[in-house]
Amino acid sequence: MKVAEAVGRALTAAGVDHVFGVVGSGNFHLTNAMVATGARYVAARHEGGAATMADAHTRMSGKVAALSVHQGPGLTNALTGIAEAAKSRTPLLVLAAEATRPTSNFHVDQEALAQAVGAVTERVTSPHAAVEQACDAVRRALHERRTVLLNLPLDVQALELPDTAAIAAAPPPARAAVEPSESDVAALVAALRRARRPVFVAGRGARSPGARDALTALADHHGALLATSAVAHGLFHGDPWSLGISGGFASDLTAELIRGADLIVGWGCALNMWTMRHGHLIGPDATVVQVDDDASALGAQREVHLGVVGDVTRTARRALDAGGARRQGYRAQAIGAGVRRRDVPYEDESTRDRIDPRTLSIALDDILPAERVVGVDSGNFMGYPSAYLSVPDQDGFCFTQAFQSIGLGLATTIGAALARPDRLPVAVLGDGGALMGAAELDTVRRLGLPMVVVVYNDEGYGAEVHHFGPDGFPLDTVTFPPTDIAAIARGYGFEAVTVRTRADLKAVEDWVAGPRSVPLLVDAKVAGEHGAWWLEEAFRGH
Repeated sequence: MKVAEAVGRALTAAGVDHVFGVVGSGNFHLTNAMVATGARYVAARHEGGAATMADAHTRMSGKVAALSVHQGPGLTNALTGIAEAAKSRTPLLVLAAEATRPTSNFHVDQEALAQAVGAVTERVTSPHAAVEQACDAVRRALHERRTVLLNLPLDVQALELPDTAAIAAAPPPARAAVEPSESDVAALVAALRRARRPVFVAGRGARSPGARDALTALADHHGALLATSAVAHGLFHGDPWSLGISGGFASDLTAELIRGADLIVGWGCALNMWTMRHGHLIGPDATVVQVDDDASALGAQREVHLGVVGDVTRTARRALDAGGARRQGYRAQAIGAGVRRRDVPYEDESTRDRIDPRTLSIALDDILPAERVVGVDSGNFMGYPSAYLSVPDQDGFCFTQAFQSIGLGLATTIGAALARPDRLPVAVLGDGGALMGAAELDTVRRLGLPMVVVVYNDEGYGAEVHHFGPDGFPLDTVTFPPTDIAAIARGYGFEAVTVRTRADLKAVEDWVAGPRSVPLLVDAKVAGEHGAWWLEEAFRGH
């Protein structure tokens, strides 16, 4: 058996059951070996799409997925998706063939490329060590929550495995939960007991049913209001004390209530400039606590008064076990209407030719089934689906925005859809991101995904239009002639509808009620007279 086959078999045995990629000569045998031993291979049309599909699948499934790419350009094509995964600390395995001869056209310093975008690297160096090195890469991805590039030199892949080499492998044990110290729990409980208006903000580290249950129980005991970062959207869905997403996407009432807190506890949440609106959501006299199982994350984004090293679920349960009298806290009165943006009155700016993005978003929220998984691309439009489309839980929203790249939204939703086949996948894109990622419309159709792709089409890069336009700068570089994106989708085998008015959404209702045998694309011509409400806040960081 050659090294390429042995490594592929070992990776599948180690629990990597989904592999995304574009196959070339350098990763052909490795990928086929994984498929032969039970892994599902998903062929993308571009390595960048494959990287983001693998990232999203890992986030939604909780299992390490793999990205398989050709040496050299296969890896460089995937770098934006790898950067997003690395910044998000997604435990993703990148399998890259490697040309080690400097005279090869495919030769680049792949280790340096990975490190430049925040990934860590491993390499298969010999037939004797190949299986162990591959399994070590899986363990590192899982236990360190890192995106790991496993370089597979072409000459080593082609070598025969020694007869004495073991190829057995098994899934690594789950990452051990970090227990908080007694002193940290005591300090947290003391802060909760002092607080009159506590707010919990849950982030990526709290994205699990166990964390939700522990946090809602602790919040009930101390009268805390509940909010999330964007990546944990949906965690507290249905809880009457949920404020939704904290930060730029929040309603005015949500922002006001968070700003009025005298204690903010970030649970597995970085409390970064997006979640805290550059710190403006933290009142001048508020105590800030951060709970995270990674000590290096504490205070990394802003100064905190108390940092607790511990698993979110275990820390919340330990704090609840400390007992004490139940308190009304911030729940002394109802939080009132207006927490959800869709419930806030607005002046509809729709015309005969353009639909207000708020009107579009509210209508889609009503039309689409509640059991959904939503993937959102980046751009001026992104606040509308994030704030207006409800999701059933933390696994209903996949937000690949740590790198703030446009063009990842469609691939995000493909990966999420494969991890959650029980839900309707909804990809929400701007026209710029839709055209960047259009090749993956083929992947949607080929996989038979019953996906709804919604394009908020303002015929330009709206973020730049609204940021620079008011100052009188020319906008020719960021505006474009009309494109019939619905026609493009039909060419890929989609059903498609162009939406200019609320009445045009009848076609979406009909698709939802029908067999959903082919995916649907909605080319929504949205009104673009004004920038989205969150845009001014977002650009303060530039």
